Order: sequence, then C-alpha cells, then structure tokens
Amino acid sequence: MSSNRLFSFLFLLVLPFSSSSDTTSWIKSGFWYAGSVFPTPEIPTMYTHLHVAFAHINTSNFEVFINNSDEPYISTFTKTVKQNNPSVITLLSIWGGSDESPDFFAMTSEFSRRKSFITSSIKTARLYGFQGLDLNGVYPNTAANMTNMRTFIEEWRTTINSESNNSLILTMGAYYSPMLDQSMKYPVETIVRNFDWVHLRSYDYYLPSKNNVTRAHSALYDPSSTRNTDYGIKEWIKNGLPANKIVIGLAYHGYAWTLVNPNHNMVGSPARGPAITSDGSSINYRDIKGYMKSDGAILVYNSTYVVNYVTNGPLWIGYDDVEAIRTKVSYAKDKGLRGFAAFQIPNDDVDWELSKAGYIIILCKSLL
Repeated sequence: MSSNRLFSFLFLLVLPFSSSSDTTSWIKSGFWYAGSVFPTPEIPTMYTHLHVAFAHINTSNFEVFINNSDEPYISTFTKTVKQNNPSVITLLSIWGGSDESPDFFAMTSEFSRRKSFITSSIKTARLYGFQGLDLNGVYPNTAANMTNMRTFIEEWRTTINSESNNSLILTMGAYYSPMLDQSMKYPVETIVRNFDWVHLRSYDYYLPSKNNVTRAHSALYDPSSTRNTDYGIKEWIKNGLPANKIVIGLAYHGYAWTLVNPNHNMVGSPARGPAITSDGSSINYRDIKGYMKSDGAILVYNSTYVVNYVTNGPLWIGYDDVEAIRTKVSYAKDKGLRGFAAFQIPNDDVDWELSKAGYIIILCKSLL
C-alpha cells in the first residue's frame, strides 16, 4: 500500500481516537490552562498525559499554592478527564516565575524554603489526584542560581523517591535551547538524572509586540537565525540531554502583525506592531480559522520555516496549521524524541483538527 493511500486509510480509521499498542510508549501530552472556557471531559483520549497550568510559589512561606479562582478547575481536573480516559496521566505544572524567575530562586536559596516547596508540592499533587509534577518557566541567570537549582532538583527527586508510594512523575518545561546566554546554560547533567523528560518551549520565538517584522514564531527551521526548534533540540542533545528525554512543544496559537505594506506579506516583511490584539497577545487556532474565512484572505504554507500564514490587507497572522503539526510530529519521531506537548489543548478547533493531525502521523510511522 502506498504512503498516500495508507495515510487516507488511517485518517478514516482513527477519527474516534482508538488506542494502539504501537504508540503507547510515546508521550502525547498537552496543557490545559486553568480558567479556560473548556469542557474538560471532552479532551480527546489520544493524549497520554495532561498538564494543568499553573500552581504558583507563595513568596512568604515558599509553599506551592493554587489561586482561589483556579481551585475549582484544578481540584476536579483529574477526576473529570479520567471519566472518558481512565488511563490518562495528569500532572500539576508549577510556574517558576518570570523575569529570570525571582520567586523560584528565592525559594531555592535556603534549605528550609526548598523543603517547604517540596513538601507542599507533593502534598498538593496527592490531594488532587495528580500523578506527576512539572516545573515550568525557570531560567537560571547567575552561577549562584545555577548551584541552588542543582541542589533543589536533587532534593526534590530524592524526597519523591523516599516515599513509600514513589510513583510521581517529574517533568520540566524549558527554553528551546539549553543556552540562556553566552555564559549560562541549564544544569543538563542534573536534569538528565532527575527528570523523566523535558518539554521544550519551541515557540514564541518572535512576538509582534517586540519585533517589527513578520516572523515564524514557532519555526522548525530558520536559515537566517538560531531561533528555531531544530537548532535548539540539537543544542540540547549536544549538551548531554538524550533525545529520548526531549518532548517537542507544539503551538496551538499564533500571532498577528500589522504590515507596513500589504503587498509585502511574506516572512520577514516590515510590520508596525500587533494586529487584532492591541497588546500583541496570542490568538488561538480556532479563532485564526475564523479570520481565514474573511474575504480576500490569502493562505500560505512556507515549508522553509514550517509555518502557515494568512494575509488580508495589512493583517498578517503566523501560526501552525495541520500540515505544520504533521511535519513537526514526524520530525520528532524521526529524531527519536520522547513525544510532543501541545500548548494548549483548548486552542484547538471544535473538531480537534490539530490533535488528530499529530496522532495520525504517529500511527502512520508506527505501521510503515
């Protein structure tokens, strides 16, 4: 059977997301942001792992806490999603902070603070039925922070392993590249020893609020820059993170730019700031599909960057469509990576178009 005919056959076969023993060892994970308007029982059963985002760090006692507004969602999440998919594994993702993660590194600087975080994180996971914990948004920027981060990671894993029921998965969300600047990088050797896998933020490389040209914000390749997923993954592997501990990030969102000249509408065209959203915030795939239906919209797939973009007058939106998701999942399989992590699942369209695209590629490569 030819590849094209096999692909067509599989497309019809897997619409209900039936399970396959050939694909169970691959991580097919996704994020669900607490507070999203989203019916959690309807999450497609093709996902093997679901991360809920985010718990936070209390800067007074350094315990892990959940915002009051998020508690109703997070406390019932595991029970709800397991109604349709009992085998799914849920993880609680903890946000380490922003602007070089001040909350996280304040916590890691003292033993008592680390102990408070570690104890409360495990307690919170057990309380709400999560089977794993995830650390996200941490960017060490000094030698002292790096040393403290190593110590914390070792203590976190040791504490989990010392429990009688030491079954918690431990994962980490990291920058697309291990190199944070010319002199600093993640403590790769410590990460390898203590985390089950690392899911990369392989998107948001460029933003309309910061960049005055249109760019592929989640480029798999970029011949003009090192800000691309292929480069980052190669750097992680070169620095010691095995491919089978790397989970590629998939973006179910895009960004809109305002073109300076509507006739110059390719990747790298001059722009004068955000379009659609005044602050340049992301636009989910479902809404992008709505803009694609506008009269006069031009849809383009650029295979150099592996990105879709749509233009309509001065409007330019860069995002990943079905074809881009298929290419990235195929890339991850070919490179021997551990799986993919979609951010975030509620951004998919009502027919789960992007979710299906990734799953079908996995089945195709398992059967070819």
